[in-house]
Amino acid sequence: MDIASLEEIKRVKYRYLRCVDLKSWDELEDALAPDATAEYGTPSGGGPLRFTGREAILDFLRNTLDPGIITVHSAGQPEIEIDGDTAEGTWSFEDTVLATEHNNTMIKGAAFYEDRYTRGADGVWRIQHTGYTRTYEYLVPLGDLPGFTLTANRWAKTPPLTAS
Repeated sequence: MDIASLEEIKRVKYRYLRCVDLKSWDELEDALAPDATAEYGTPSGGGPLRFTGREAILDFLRNTLDPGIITVHSAGQPEIEIDGDTAEGTWSFEDTVLATEHNNTMIKGAAFYEDRYTRGADGVWRIQHTGYTRTYEYLVPLGDLPGFTLTANRWAKTPPLTAS
């Protein structure tokens, strides 16, 4: 097992999740291969959403995860198989989405990511394909809860969001 490559692949997946949550689109761009594909299978999104090309994936994320959407993604238990300059991985993941402009609705769910990775000519591992299908998802309108207050620092470049 190529331990160095294994750790680099883990890091690129963790970077992908962090960049999505912090809306660090420029940094996320380098985590994706130029011809990357993505498939996000979510009931709240109306079914599988498929994207081809790094720019299509980034456009979707930029347009969907506007400032009123706060996300937290956590992945672990990776099962990664490396074959030269390519690899495949399965990750358990959970996420929380807070839609502040929609009655502070919380979407909570879990899934298994099925990813493919490629090592470029520059020696850097990037995501070639990422995709998941939900195992469950639920929605809760938090704005209807008596006394509910949300204070969120969506990212360091803007003032904190406070909603009641």
